[in-house]
Amino acid sequence: MAATSSQEPTDTHNHDHLVKSADSQHPANLICTLCEKFYHLGWVAGTGGGTSIRDNDLVYLAPSGVQKELMKPEDIYVLSIAQQKDPKNRIYLRAPPSLKPSQCTPLFMAAFTKRNAGCCIHTHSQWAVLVTLLLETRPLNTNVFEINNIEQIKGFGRGFQKQGNLGYHDTLRIPVIENTPHEEDLTESLEAAMDEFPDTYAVLVRRHGLYVWGETVHKAKTQAESLDYLFQLAVEMKKLGIPWLSDIA
Repeated sequence: MAATSSQEPTDTHNHDHLVKSADSQHPANLICTLCEKFYHLGWVAGTGGGTSIRDNDLVYLAPSGVQKELMKPEDIYVLSIAQQKDPKNRIYLRAPPSLKPSQCTPLFMAAFTKRNAGCCIHTHSQWAVLVTLLLETRPLNTNVFEINNIEQIKGFGRGFQKQGNLGYHDTLRIPVIENTPHEEDLTESLEAAMDEFPDTYAVLVRRHGLYVWGETVHKAKTQAESLDYLFQLAVEMKKLGIPWLSDIA
């Protein structure tokens, strides 16, 4: 199958079959459905954020600079992981002729290649941003969000290649990396955070948002929703002077 480079706009209409399906669970259809839901949650306002799904070797990606609630399957990019040799010259099997690839692509790829994820979601949730700002005001431990003894923590797996989910008394830890002017420049910091926190399923980006992934679309969505719940709860707890960590086991 012919491939196209991200550097060369090419007519790729012959590869439209990669994004056309009557199956609502097909990655191209599912990305559009999810992004519309995320828009109504306030996660992808103003063309921000995005979602990517891996189906074996194929990766489906939402494009850059589009209204996420209005996306259609024909707007989706498709690439093969096996064909990627140079991260700065990404090769696409299908590229919409009038759109641009997402700057999130290398960060999504990190979740797929380092964690074997099946889906990665990027949000601009206000609660995620607020949590990073609250952490910024601390004298210590500004680069990790920690919370325990909250029921919603059960929504998270114990870690990559580990069985089961976290328990009520466990401490959930989400690393925080510093934002950069260009999104793709976050890749090195995100990969370093994944190495330092091998059990994490998410990384916060200060003053920016969140990357969260899972083995399946269902798990990634569940963890994204659980995190947003916990971030909102953490902001309200801070207002009331309630610590995020407690010793009630």
